[in-house]
Amino acid sequence: MTSRAIRILGIDPGLRRTGWGVIDSDGNRLIYVGCGSIEPTDTLPLAERLVAIHDGLAKVLGEYSPAEAAVEQTFVNKDGAATLKLGQARGVAMLTPARFGLSVAEYAPNQVKKTVVGAGHADKNQIRVMLGILLPKAAPKSADAADALAIAITHAHHRQSMTLRVAAS
Repeated sequence: MTSRAIRILGIDPGLRRTGWGVIDSDGNRLIYVGCGSIEPTDTLPLAERLVAIHDGLAKVLGEYSPAEAAVEQTFVNKDGAATLKLGQARGVAMLTPARFGLSVAEYAPNQVKKTVVGAGHADKNQIRVMLGILLPKAAPKSADAADALAIAITHAHHRQSMTLRVAAS
């Protein structure tokens, strides 16, 4: 990794599985570092599942030392209770890297798909195919880990424009 490279953690929040993916971004070059998912036991009370997500992300942050993080935004669906629970997992996914001193960017699911695949309504298989092209060494074992890598890639592509906007203001 050169001195210009930025290590990015992408997070795909969920109560059953929170995916994470770490890449290094060096200019236009993307380098796969690691990925996986945190899977709290379904039978645990909600608070304990949230703690498991926090602890899992804290372990990833400690092991990989990313400089920045990005989280997928929650889309609202018809089941309000499920949306609220997902929002709580997303809150933990944003809080944990922030407590480690990282800036945390947010990206809409369609923006992630459009960045990685070129179309805002791409399916999971199309994302996996593009991950194979963009990060040939990556072999995510779950769709959540693949999505987290896609979120990290999205941040790598959009972070420069965000940095320029901040510098200009």
